[in-house]
Amino acid sequence: MMNQLRVYNTLTRSKEVFEPLNAPFVGMYVCGPTVYGDGHLGHGRSAIVFDILFRYLIHLGYKVRYVRNITDVGHLVADADEGEDKIAKQARLEQLEPMEVAQRYTNSYHEVMDMLNVLRPSIEPRATGHIPEQIHMVQEILDNGYAYESNGSVYFDIEKYNADFPYGVISGRKIEDLQSGTRDLDGQAEKRNPLDFALWKKANPEHIMRWDSPWGEGFPGWHLECSCMSTKYLGETFDIHGGGMDLLFPHHDCEVAQVQASRKTQQARYWLHNNLITINGQKMGKSLGNFIPLMDFFSGGHDLLDRAYSPMTVRFFILQAHYRSTLDFSNEALTAAAKGYKKLMNGLKLVRTLEYSPEGEPDEKVQKQVSGIIDNVYRSMNDDLNTAQAIAQLFNLLKKINSIQTGNLQTGALGKELFDKMISTYQQFVDDVLGLREEKPAKPESLIDALIFLYRDAKEQKQYDKVDEIRSRLKEQGILLKDMKESVDWAYEEN
Repeated sequence: MMNQLRVYNTLTRSKEVFEPLNAPFVGMYVCGPTVYGDGHLGHGRSAIVFDILFRYLIHLGYKVRYVRNITDVGHLVADADEGEDKIAKQARLEQLEPMEVAQRYTNSYHEVMDMLNVLRPSIEPRATGHIPEQIHMVQEILDNGYAYESNGSVYFDIEKYNADFPYGVISGRKIEDLQSGTRDLDGQAEKRNPLDFALWKKANPEHIMRWDSPWGEGFPGWHLECSCMSTKYLGETFDIHGGGMDLLFPHHDCEVAQVQASRKTQQARYWLHNNLITINGQKMGKSLGNFIPLMDFFSGGHDLLDRAYSPMTVRFFILQAHYRSTLDFSNEALTAAAKGYKKLMNGLKLVRTLEYSPEGEPDEKVQKQVSGIIDNVYRSMNDDLNTAQAIAQLFNLLKKINSIQTGNLQTGALGKELFDKMISTYQQFVDDVLGLREEKPAKPESLIDALIFLYRDAKEQKQYDKVDEIRSRLKEQGILLKDMKESVDWAYEEN
């Protein structure tokens, strides 16, 4: 079946045919941004990967409820159970309300995602907007015997849970191996086991973000929000849970445990994880000093960048690799991506102008080739969202499209139905599925300057017909040319 999507399920470590619980409806949850600091290329990769999945499911005819959370509380420094909340820490440094910091970074994140043409999710819940639900889930876990209270905090009991259900099903880690690798840390005295993680943390006197709870004033643990918000909006068991590979442990292992311990259900049926962006073989990240904010890619304002790269170049660069493979940053790869992107865009411009003509005899060989390429586009995407192979097939399709423009292939050789299918496949996959949009010149002033140069040259050559034509064309666009003593200037028409 051409439209039978297969995905690699981290839960089962195998490729599986995707079968929604309630087709044609699909529930999809993706761990969104921690609203702190500037997003880097790795954040962009995760957002683009699951944007592709969202788009392709819609293309296949599914109705998708896509939920992507915003973490605006509970994510502590170093992802530990001790320390200061990242948002609160930044708010203290800048002398702002924590929600001011959260909103500013949320706005910044949305701006970058819009530039990358990442579709907004169906629902974008915040952790701070779901405190009652998180308190309720903590109480359920306590009531079921898989958590304990200690000095106003509540911790998940890993050993008790592991006796009934395996812990670590997403990452594949065993509790015995984890225990042998633990060490004593400050603040561990509250825990029965160093592996236990916080469901609810008692707020220290200086902690800004705090809420009332049955255990005293405090705040939820980082892992809790995703368990609560995913099941609230998608049901106790839903179709797809996604995120970056760096979330396998402990975040996704903890999520699974929390839902199982509270609801006695499996949280999601398919778990998908994108791999990391690397620089010279190292993971990109602030702690390693190789962090490049996405906005710096667009401006070129970073020492590791040779020049600026447009948002669609960055998107194309990410799509050129399979989402489960590592993707190594280099200026050479981004430059090649810019060329590939422009090639696809030139094809998109071309197919919008082509029209079918019955001239030419039907050619079965060519028809078989074109039909095979179209099938291979779908085959690539259905093979665990292999965008790299799908792009290669679109380039093959573009060769046939270019042959029509050059006259080496007549549309009649394809027939009307196949011609229309070829055009629609190219348009839909480049535009709707891959989400690659045409980037028009960002600075219209540069085009006006070029026309002014031609205007001045025409005046010097006394080509007054061309002078009048340039002036007239610009006026149609609301631009007036002004002949000065020693130069030519322009202004907006004021009527």
